[in-house]
Amino acid sequence: MKPTVRIVEVGPRDGLQNETATIATADKIALIDRLSATGLTSIEATSFVSPKWVPQLADAADVYAGIARRPGVHYPVLVPNEQGYERARAVGVEEIAVFTAASEAFNRRNINASIDESLARFAPVMARAAADGVRVRGYVSTVLGCPYQRDVPLADVVRVASALREMGCYEVSLGDTIGVGTPGKARAMLKAVASEVPVEHLAVHFHDTYGQALANVLACLEEGVAVVDAAVSGTGGCPYAKGASGNVATEDVVYMLHGLGLHTGVDLPALADTGRWLAALLGRESGSKVGRALATA
Repeated sequence: MKPTVRIVEVGPRDGLQNETATIATADKIALIDRLSATGLTSIEATSFVSPKWVPQLADAADVYAGIARRPGVHYPVLVPNEQGYERARAVGVEEIAVFTAASEAFNRRNINASIDESLARFAPVMARAAADGVRVRGYVSTVLGCPYQRDVPLADVVRVASALREMGCYEVSLGDTIGVGTPGKARAMLKAVASEVPVEHLAVHFHDTYGQALANVLACLEEGVAVVDAAVSGTGGCPYAKGASGNVATEDVVYMLHGLGLHTGVDLPALADTGRWLAALLGRESGSKVGRALATA
């Protein structure tokens, strides 16, 4: 395992976009600022997807303009197309993320396009980003299972991840969107992708539907991954998996990493406090076991 692991905090975007509770713009800004103060260096701030499709993040421009950006901290945002890119750049965004799936069925049902068509849509965005000096991160979803076609061939995962890397993504995040993966399958998937994309350019992103997320993260760390996506307080989930409990909680990941003697640069008590604060805003108990434990310690 690498001695240092970078956490990409996705709660403000991937977490909140799947929450039913309405969060005020000021609270979204406060969440990102609190996360910035914990030592996290990558915080996905919001999404410039059409408000018609993601109404929870309709205030993307106001949120991004309102955060107190700290030196050394990256605040990527999700963009689906050139229109989203233009909206993001208008408020000074310096890093974006693009997304597609390894499942043809998932792409067809969600964005009405094939995998190849979705990649083609990114081409002008990637060209403009390169010209503007904007960094681009890529997401591949459904890498371990699809709600429509069930199994996803590893060859498709490898092909899509390789395509994103070749298009110019500095990093490709491999996402178990519905949380069905197990450590053996996660390890095999990562090794297959790493045969084409250097592992130092890969990240992992696990949902915890079946309670396997931490075990899956550990399996991938053992294969050399050093970047893990997580959401504070375990926010999020997947609308296609009944009972899905959200993304793996950042607090739980950091606790495990510190227990392994790995460096994250994250202040765990401050992070747990932020997780409890967010849970209160959402009107529920913290989704993080570590957050609850630290509160009573």
